[in-house]
Amino acid sequence: MPDIKHVNQWLGKSERRHDTLAPAPAIALAALLGREGTPPAAGDALPPLWHWLYFQTPPRLEALGADGHARRGGFLPPSALPRRMWAGGRVEWLQPLRLGEAASRYSCIVAIQDKLGRSGPLQFLTLRHEISGENGLALVEEQDLVYCRAPEGAAPAVAEAMPAAPWRRALRADDVLLFCYSALTLNTHRIHYSRDYAVESEGYPGLVVQGPLLATLLLELCRRHAPAYRPRGFHFRALRPLFADSDISLGGRPETDGRVSLWAWNAAGQPAMEAGLSQAATRLSASDGVASGA
Repeated sequence: MPDIKHVNQWLGKSERRHDTLAPAPAIALAALLGREGTPPAAGDALPPLWHWLYFQTPPRLEALGADGHARRGGFLPPSALPRRMWAGGRVEWLQPLRLGEAASRYSCIVAIQDKLGRSGPLQFLTLRHEISGENGLALVEEQDLVYCRAPEGAAPAVAEAMPAAPWRRALRADDVLLFCYSALTLNTHRIHYSRDYAVESEGYPGLVVQGPLLATLLLELCRRHAPAYRPRGFHFRALRPLFADSDISLGGRPETDGRVSLWAWNAAGQPAMEAGLSQAATRLSASDGVASGA
């Protein structure tokens, strides 16, 4: 197991960033997702999960590690485990953020935990974000990051029974889609755009589809089938990676209580992500950091 004592020094570490929710990134994402109609404009409500386009700091090349991420030991702790993945998260929308307005994001590391999984040691980190616009707190998010080591061998592909999903979409996420989404979100992790690095250094069979991109595509599936649906809460959990140039299936189902269940599967019929939307709050209450203006 990795030594968590040193890493625990990062528990409670926080930062605040400011940004203007400029329409240009939203216009670019709308085009990338194939949205039809009038492009996003100043004053429009920012669509769910599109806050991931903002509050990014342009990286200095000399500050990046071999994997393309900023070297560990800055805001995020220096885990001894080589792989870092976005394992899941929860979002609560309190009021709309609007394109063109000034906004701020308060971030804090709220949990660090060591576990032992079937593939070896794991280190989980929960990162909390609170985003405020000109009218106050608008969005609360918790991101679950996991550090792990590369698996020694690929597990056999065993298909699982897919849940009933009247909303369906089949797609192939190619290199261009992954590259463009990484560019829009300033995601410099090389597993998403450098095939040689992904295969030779991290042992993947190809480029890895970004978890946030997959979550965004699931919300787009809901928007296409239920355009009037306005979620207040969202949660998702990544189950296994998806790769470029392979068949991906998205599915969704409206539930009787106002929730929406969402899934993504790989070409072998294995679940890759499960998610859900609700019209009720997810109870991610604001922290003292926002209340005190820290």
